[in-house]
Amino acid sequence: MFTVAALYHFTRFEDPAALRGPLETVCNDLGITGSLLLAKEGINGTIAGTRAGIDGILAYLRGLPGCRDLEHKESKASIPPFKRMKVKLKKEIVTMGQPDVDPKARVGHYVDAQDWNDLISAPDVVVIDTRNDYEVGIGTFEGAIDPQTKSFREFPQWWEENKDRFHNKRVAMFCTGGIRCEKSTNYLIGQGVNDVYHLKGGILKYLEEVPQEQSKWQGDCFVFDARVSVGHELKEGPHQLCYACRRPILPDDQNRPEYEHGVACHQCAHETSDADKDRFRERQKQIRLARARGTQHVLGYDGS
Repeated sequence: MFTVAALYHFTRFEDPAALRGPLETVCNDLGITGSLLLAKEGINGTIAGTRAGIDGILAYLRGLPGCRDLEHKESKASIPPFKRMKVKLKKEIVTMGQPDVDPKARVGHYVDAQDWNDLISAPDVVVIDTRNDYEVGIGTFEGAIDPQTKSFREFPQWWEENKDRFHNKRVAMFCTGGIRCEKSTNYLIGQGVNDVYHLKGGILKYLEEVPQEQSKWQGDCFVFDARVSVGHELKEGPHQLCYACRRPILPDDQNRPEYEHGVACHQCAHETSDADKDRFRERQKQIRLARARGTQHVLGYDGS
């Protein structure tokens, strides 16, 4: 089994570029795979490795400036969740595109997983899923509003267009691991909304701690690794990826006429041209040839 650690931490890195090389070296030395994002506002990512490797990299990360209190969430995977390690420099560790948003200044009220059901059951509370539409499509909380956003950048505009619906309501928001809610709650506070709450540790913490028989979660939770989805107790879900559009699909969806591995699925077949599909077929051909040579194609894991 592989140990998977999801983490984020808002802090001030004066020179994130100087942290990148040493961090990548330590990850490689410890056999860690996955992705970590560095920006002036902090660090975010999901990584996997052996128990000893994860313990080692977490100790290193907590030694970075301002990261002593970095928290993480763990789960297990039966297959390697990632093929390689990437440490990237970004403008934001989760992209909202709102320069005035600062989670270090103030965020909404944290709500522990065990208290979440009571909050979202209250008649004066509106529950908003801050994730992207394809994530919401495979699972969400009972009664939650889906903003139907394609990216987190769209959330501020959606709020501006819909805020009047939530007058005199307390607002409870949630996301996969909690990071998007750090920004979305700060954004709403900046818009004059004071009764803002968010699920501490996100959906992952809720699925880990709340028994299924008491759960208000419906479906599975999309995760950004080879497991694709997890359910209660963070057990691996049934979903796979369409390696053309990177959206989750079920095994039976591969029997649909639109499906071609790495080329299209029923969700994206109408979104790409014949020229696009020919390009995707050539990519799959190169991946197969690389695999036959015993090497790894630059695009890495394609699920086949």
